[in-house]
Amino acid sequence: MHNPVTHDPTTLLAVASDSAGPGWLLRTVIVVSVLGAVFLAWFLLRGYGDKD
Repeated sequence: MHNPVTHDPTTLLAVASDSAGPGWLLRTVIVVSVLGAVFLAWFLLRGYGDKD
């Protein structure tokens, strides 16, 4: 049986956008990781400055 509704790209995109995936959680983890890496780099590199 051929169902043309399942092969319609707009229907597939609508279904994919409505699904509850890890989008917000993954975005939060990435942002926190980047900010943590920047803070860690600043914390470690601040000790290498000139101390006259």
